[in-house]
Amino acid sequence: MEKEKTWKYGSEPFYPNHILKQLVLICILMALLVSLAAFFPPPYLPKADPYVTPEHIKPEWYFLAAYQFLKAADKLQFIGMWAPKIIGILAQGVIGLLLFFLPFIDRNPSVRPSERPYALRIGITLAILYIIFTAWGYFS
Repeated sequence: MEKEKTWKYGSEPFYPNHILKQLVLICILMALLVSLAAFFPPPYLPKADPYVTPEHIKPEWYFLAAYQFLKAADKLQFIGMWAPKIIGILAQGVIGLLLFFLPFIDRNPSVRPSERPYALRIGITLAILYIIFTAWGYFS
């Protein structure tokens, strides 16, 4: 009768047993991927034009507020042709900086919301504006 081999920590050794198993699995998966790519190639579509964005394209949900803010800033063309892009981008940067510096602006050591009315108002206002712009971007 053959005695079963027991390892020191109750499992097989990492090298060479586990590594060889993983290498075999990697080779099988790579062969599967290469064969799928060879037998079912992707369709060849015309190249995308980087200067023209189709109307139905929208960003993912977490960028919808910024996307809608830029679309809303487009209404500022009466100021000048430069206004929508410059104001739309700079205003988002100012809002981001305001959120970044909010803990330094409101230096109240208390963490109770009732004792930090300015930070609470700014935070709630910006959160509501973000939700409004995200919903507006989703439904527009």
